[in-house]
This record gives sequence, C-alpha cells and structure tokens, in this order.
Amino acid sequence: MNAKAKNNKNQVNNNFSVINTLSADERQSRISELLNTMQAKTWHDLETSGKFDKNAKLSFISDDMLIVGCDIGSETHYLRAIDRKGRELSKKPFSFLNNEEGFEAAKAWMVDLAAVNGKRQIVLGLEPTGHYWFCVATWLISNGISVVQVNPYAVKQTKEIEDNSQLKDDRKDPKVIANLVMNGNYGMPYLPEGIYADLRSLSLLRSQLAENRIRSINRLHRLMKIYFPEYKDAFGKTDGSFAMEILKVAPFPEDIIRLGEDGIRDIWHKAKLRGRGYSRAAEIFRYACVSIGKKEGSEPDRYSVKCHVEDIISLDERLATVEAAINEKCMEIPHVENILEISGLGQNIVAGIISSMGDIERFDDAKEIQKLSGLNLVANSSGKHNGETKISHRGRKELRTWLFQGAKSVVAHAPEFQYIHEYYTTRAKNPLKKMQSLIVIACKLLRIIFTILKKGITYDPQKMLDDIKRFEEAEIVAA
Repeated sequence: MNAKAKNNKNQVNNNFSVINTLSADERQSRISELLNTMQAKTWHDLETSGKFDKNAKLSFISDDMLIVGCDIGSETHYLRAIDRKGRELSKKPFSFLNNEEGFEAAKAWMVDLAAVNGKRQIVLGLEPTGHYWFCVATWLISNGISVVQVNPYAVKQTKEIEDNSQLKDDRKDPKVIANLVMNGNYGMPYLPEGIYADLRSLSLLRSQLAENRIRSINRLHRLMKIYFPEYKDAFGKTDGSFAMEILKVAPFPEDIIRLGEDGIRDIWHKAKLRGRGYSRAAEIFRYACVSIGKKEGSEPDRYSVKCHVEDIISLDERLATVEAAINEKCMEIPHVENILEISGLGQNIVAGIISSMGDIERFDDAKEIQKLSGLNLVANSSGKHNGETKISHRGRKELRTWLFQGAKSVVAHAPEFQYIHEYYTTRAKNPLKKMQSLIVIACKLLRIIFTILKKGITYDPQKMLDDIKRFEEAEIVAA
C-alpha cells in the first residue's frame, strides 16, 4: 500500500475517533447548530479595534472554544484538540491530506469533536511553515474556523514541557501548538489583500529576477576572467548596453581582433546605441591585442557567454516591467506621495517597505513594525552582568533590508538625515559606529513612514529635527 493510500485510509478511520455519548439525532442537531454559529475571526476583527495584547489574546480563547493544534506538512497535516483547561479531547492525532477532500475531512472531524464536547467555536493554531499553510488557513477561515499562528521557535523551546522529552515529531507538535494557543502565545496570521497582495507578489518577483541577474553576471565574469582577464578595463561598465552588444557577437580577444575598431562601432551602430561609448572602441581593441587570456577550448564557452548575456538583457527588460508595475501600484496607496517627499526615498524603496509591512491599519504603534522587522533592541543582563544591547534580527528580513537601504539613501541625499547621522557618530557621549547610526536612522525613518500613512500628514524636515530628544536615554543606547 503506497503512502498516499495509507493516508487516505487513516483519514477515513480517524473520522470516527471522537467519543460519542449522544444520540444520533442530538449529535446531528448540535453539529447543525455549530455550523450555523461558527464565525472565523481575522486580524480585521481583532487587531484594528485596539492593541491585541496578551490579555486580549487570553480573553479571545473562551471556555466554549475548541482549541486545535495543526502541524503543517508539504502533503500531510496532523491535528490534535484540547479544551480551555488543556485537557486533550482527541483520542489520537488526526491526519489529512493537502487537498479539498482532506480539508473537508478535517473540518468534519473538528466540528464533530466540538459538538460532542459542547463547544460553540473553533480556533486552529499552526506554525507558518514556508508556503504550505496558505491554502489551509484561507480555506478554514472561509469555512468559519479561526486560524492563529505560533512562533516555530516557541514550539521548539517548549516541546519538553509536554512530556519531558526532546522528541519533536508530526504527532507531538500539534499538542504543543494547541497548548501555546491556550496560553495566549500566538499571533493573528496576515495574508495581504487587494493592492497589498499585488505589491507583495511583485516585490517577491523583483527580488527573484534580481537574484537571477546577479547569478548570470557572476557566471559571465568567471568566463571572461579566464578568456579575457582585461575585459573590465576594456569595457568599463561591463553590464552596460555597449558591452552587452559586443559580448553577444565577439566575447573573446580573438573575436574582437577579427572585428577591428570599425567592426566594433558597426555593431553598436546596428543596435542603434547612442552616447559616449563609441570612444571606447579603440581601447577595447587595444586590450584585446595584448590579452593574456586562455586560448584553448573556447568554442563551448563562447556559446555560454552568449547565453549569459542574453539572460542578462532579458532580465533587465523584465525588471523594468515589474518595477514599473510596482511603482504604479505603490502610488495607489493613500498618502504615499507624502513619503516620497523625503529626499532619497524613491518608489522602489517605498514599495519594498510597504509590501513587506502590509496594511498599516493592523498596527497600533510603530514599535510593532520595528519588532516585525527585527530592528527592536534586546539586552542580555542579569544581576551585576550587563550584556551587549543589539537588534534582535528576528522578523521579516525583507522589511529590515528595505529599511536599511532607505536609511543609507536618506543619509546620502537628505541634509536633515546627514545632520542626524553626523551627530550620532561624533557626539561626545557614547558616539555610535556608522552601522549603529544607520540602524537608529532606519528606526526613525520607520516611525516617520508610520505616522504619514496613519495620519496623512506631510513630511516636515524641521519638525522631524525638533522632535528628536537628543539627550534622552533611548536615543543614546547603542543599536
């Protein structure tokens, strides 16, 4: 029996694993009532009406709620259920497949268990494992079951509380997850909607295309260093349009010598290139004549160079198309034009920050976004020991990267941020290193963006400088 057939068999058998002390009519009546009253709560309901803190999370988990833990897999998921006091209500883990039949079976199992135990609502906790949880979460929410997330690190750290064992597997994890949810150690999942979903997808595509472009350029550099070591001096900008047109036709020194200076200029002329690049024809020819590059076995690698060049040109065109779409989508978000008034912040950086951050309405304070980005400060102190204070690096790496890029850009172009950077790095008391100063400025930039998007105010450089409390303790803590 193959694994898929075995999972299907387990899925069917597990449907009848709940303890049933009710008559068939009463049981069916409770199930029908539960299906009519179940209502999924999302971040729209819980996070936009005030701060959803630990007390609010504990209050959300009520006595009439079935708490289900789910261990997410690529093909098979596992469930276990408990009540508000931590007592397990399921006899054994329930497994279901990542398809419609499996989702329907999982819903029937949860509803049956909730009805038998007199529960009126269902909440399911899961680890956000890669992309495998997206379909499960959206399907369950659309079917009236609330979905929350637990931190995978918290699951790893608390696995021994359950049975004093280091064991961690698909059947134990659902119980650990359910206990974390019961104790309020969870967060609401955020799946971007509308324009934010478009921006997230476009930004991810841009990152992938940029990575592919860098990969192709590195492979091109390797081949050129073998056959034409002087090519950087010869071409100047090695990934520019003038260099790309030559490399497609004549990548190696013997090819360039065969063309001659007039042949090089003729290639550029046919490609309808304009600019000062024509003046480099003589320089390219001269370096080709004295090149010390390898001569043997060049034919296959000549074709490889052509492939890499064509990939780079194609990726440049795709990147331009994607960035144009990102900029267009970005301008549809309210008050973005006020953020773009900050010197050094272009549409690419702003779109990257917003796409990683998501809808601003789900945040009550900029510190929540700072923690999401991993830029929040953490200390390691105990008794007389005062450890080093540093940023946590936990959170959304893309958001942290875009904020840091934004900080570098505003320091380079905006006089007010240049002034702040200079002050932080040269002050008499506890001067910061340049990297630390950029982290502080990234956090300041985040607070400015948060305020603009929340309140719709315009950016005022002087007000930003006046609001800084230079000698406040929080401002002089090293990042």
